[in-house]
Amino acid sequence: MGKPSLLSRGRKTAVGLDTPFLLGDIAERALLSDPVEDAAAFGRWWYVPQSGHWVLSQGVARLLDVPAGLHNDLQTCFGAIVADDLPAFHATLARAAMATADTLPVEYEFRTIDALVGLRWIRLVVLPVTGANTGAEAAPMTGMLVDMTASRVAEMRERFCFESTQLLIGTHTLDEAITRVIQLVCENLGWECGAYWSPERGQMGQQRLSSKHYWYKPGSGVEAFIADGQDMSLAPGEGLIGCVWSSMQAEWVEDVLHDAVFLGGLVAHQCGLKSGYAFPVSYVTVDGRRKSHGVLEFYSRQARQREAQLPELSFTIGSLISQTVERLEQQNLIRRLAQIDDLTGLINRKHFQQLLDSACMEAGAFGQKFAVLYIDLDRFKPINDAFGHEAGNLVLREFSQRLMDLGEDHFHVGRLGGDEFAILLTQREHWPDLQALGERILLAARTPFLYAGQELTLSASVGISVFPDSGRTGSELMRSADSAMYRSKQGGRNALSFFLAAPGETLVSQQTALAEQLSMEAGLHRALLGNEFFLEYQPIFDVESETLVAVEALLRWRRPDGVLVRPDVFIPVAEQSRLIVQIGRWVVKQACGDLAVLHRSGFPNLVVNVNMAALEFVNANLPSELLAVIHGSGVEPRHICLELTESMVMKQPDKVIPVMGALRQLGFKISMDDFGTGHSSLSRMKNLPVSSLKIDRSFVSGLPHDRDDGAIVRAILALGHHMQLRVIAEGVESDAQLLYLRQFGCRYIQGFALSRPIPLAALLTLVYPHRSLPYAPEATASD
Repeated sequence: MGKPSLLSRGRKTAVGLDTPFLLGDIAERALLSDPVEDAAAFGRWWYVPQSGHWVLSQGVARLLDVPAGLHNDLQTCFGAIVADDLPAFHATLARAAMATADTLPVEYEFRTIDALVGLRWIRLVVLPVTGANTGAEAAPMTGMLVDMTASRVAEMRERFCFESTQLLIGTHTLDEAITRVIQLVCENLGWECGAYWSPERGQMGQQRLSSKHYWYKPGSGVEAFIADGQDMSLAPGEGLIGCVWSSMQAEWVEDVLHDAVFLGGLVAHQCGLKSGYAFPVSYVTVDGRRKSHGVLEFYSRQARQREAQLPELSFTIGSLISQTVERLEQQNLIRRLAQIDDLTGLINRKHFQQLLDSACMEAGAFGQKFAVLYIDLDRFKPINDAFGHEAGNLVLREFSQRLMDLGEDHFHVGRLGGDEFAILLTQREHWPDLQALGERILLAARTPFLYAGQELTLSASVGISVFPDSGRTGSELMRSADSAMYRSKQGGRNALSFFLAAPGETLVSQQTALAEQLSMEAGLHRALLGNEFFLEYQPIFDVESETLVAVEALLRWRRPDGVLVRPDVFIPVAEQSRLIVQIGRWVVKQACGDLAVLHRSGFPNLVVNVNMAALEFVNANLPSELLAVIHGSGVEPRHICLELTESMVMKQPDKVIPVMGALRQLGFKISMDDFGTGHSSLSRMKNLPVSSLKIDRSFVSGLPHDRDDGAIVRAILALGHHMQLRVIAEGVESDAQLLYLRQFGCRYIQGFALSRPIPLAALLTLVYPHRSLPYAPEATASD
């Protein structure tokens, strides 16, 4: 006898239930709506392995988008299964067919693609059967299909957001990260390809959108469509992408071939694509503004509709990418601010030095040569003084642009500060070429600058050094070029000098000077480590009360062989090599320690004066650093007087004066050393936070006979008294000078006439000299 039909009324074994059912009844009941299935998003199915027949309930039919009831084969039921999931689906059914009654339910999760909802995740559950499951009378398998789409989409959204965030947060460039995000969308949501469009400026300055990042499934056959997009450049409002960019609203393309807005529909259709979705890459700022950075588009071989999952994720994707673009732009801005001089747009000193150090390493490794040009503008200060800083800034900006216009590949221009510039030529070392470039720089400086209808003229001095002949490190090359530049200035300015002269010229003196300087630097390093420095103190007396009121700490260096190195020899080298900052910290610490000893030894109100280098006073952290040093010594800021020269203040007032003010607020005293030599203006002088002035020894040396020196000294004394500043005369070496200064009201004296610099031990035993101070007669008109 043949097999009875699945719809026959003959009884069969139970289909996974304790109560036997007629199979015909099963098919009929499957057509009925079940409220439980509707509410729980699941459905029942029955399958006869021997015949391949399926019976689907209404719930299952809705999940698979097929009719309920009897189906003759698997294809009519599960034709929407993703091809990659079919092998495992068949294997699950085969394993379930061999199961026994006590076998746990067999489960498998597969995906379908639906025209309305896109990807759907469905769990197949095979329930245990009762009785044997082999032979001709084997019971049909039965089970459920459960819709897992909502939970899987939630999981996928969480995983996708995590992976995307990790990609975008960790990236330093957008290229790889965006391409990977596009791949994540395609692989997780079943799209064939995607691309990112971002704005750029066209040849006429107008904004255009171009596709720079894309991804497609290998072997998907969409290469021609992607290439077509790469060749496009769209204006805002043009095509699908332009419309999305302009409106900042997502758009669907339900039929690529017949969509009126979509461009490239024919190529997309030829590649088998049917639908697409594009959405803006943007986010809303905290103040409610929308920031837009581009457009993402995705395309599918399915006729996708608006219920697909991508729209649910598009806002998150767009926000993540847009904020990443914002972060990278901010990082680039920070990097630019750290590397670029604000005024001129050139590379700043720090970044130029980094480029120079890298060039030295590369040239040293490959045996190459390159050149450095050091440029200083001549007579720039008079322009500032005569026309103001606006005129000076115009000259600096214009000259910077002229230097840039001289450039080509492997050409880096930097502003070192003030009116000093440098050029790094990484592939130019021939003397004639360097000579020609130097002459062009001199011409660029000599060409008049126009400010407010006024022609401004100046010149430049240029020095050139060449790696490795002039030095093997960036610092050595800069010093060599700087030295050559000063040779140009000393030779009359508006000139060009090589540190290493052209072939045939003698270089012995230059090489010897460099060797001595490098040797001195090495010695200073050893002196810091080997405790070779020591201090002497020159007293400062109040000649009215005949008391010791302050001492100036003077740095000394004794080499291990006992030889004393003169300060005027080693201090300039320390300043040029920037070791002066470390040495200065040592001086402050040592002086504070010695001052504490003096306070305990009968000089409770004594003040110590410490000379500061220019590099220290442009350091905004100087106040806090000094405060930490003196607190460790147990002295107070009011007992510390920091001396800086007038020229230091005038050279970089915008940096130095705020530091001075912060120090004064903490209680430190500040003295302006060498007053009268730095060309400061009285208008600026009245606002300087100083507590005392020092009359430069060059004016004191001519007293009492030089009428000009006398006039200058009396003017400084009058100015100081009027501004209620302590005025100290330094370099007083004779009784005649002392008498003159006392006569015109100079109360505070420092110099050999009263005491030479002495070590701490001698200072502790110091008693004011037992002799009468010179008497100060009344001033006469002739003075």
